[in-house]
Amino acid sequence: MVDKFVGTWKMTTSENFDEYMKALGVGFATRQVGNRTKPNLILCVDDQGQICMKSQSTFKTTEIKFKLNESFEEITADDRKTTTVVTLENGKLVQKQTWDGKESTIEREVTDGKLIAKCVMGDVVAVRTYVKEA
Repeated sequence: MVDKFVGTWKMTTSENFDEYMKALGVGFATRQVGNRTKPNLILCVDDQGQICMKSQSTFKTTEIKFKLNESFEEITADDRKTTTVVTLENGKLVQKQTWDGKESTIEREVTDGKLIAKCVMGDVVAVRTYVKEA
């Protein structure tokens, strides 16, 4: 299930993230910080099957707790209030965020020991790569 995602992941690369943030409507100052930040992604699962996903950096730490296929309210790192659903599709964790008639998707998969996060807003795609910490 989601076991392969569990652990602490350190970001190594981020491609096209500025364009993704622009597509989301993120302001210039926040984008500047967002582009320089390389957060760790920490993922765990509790006994009840609730998943905890934390993005941790010196700039900002955000945390969401959820069960697969159940919608929840999320306050994103750029302060959007979204209705979010996370599903498991073909071994990928797919996070769909909707707000103000818009939709963004973050698709995470583990390939060759790396966690690849594909962030999609309209026709803009950003790819962020993480490696697992010991």
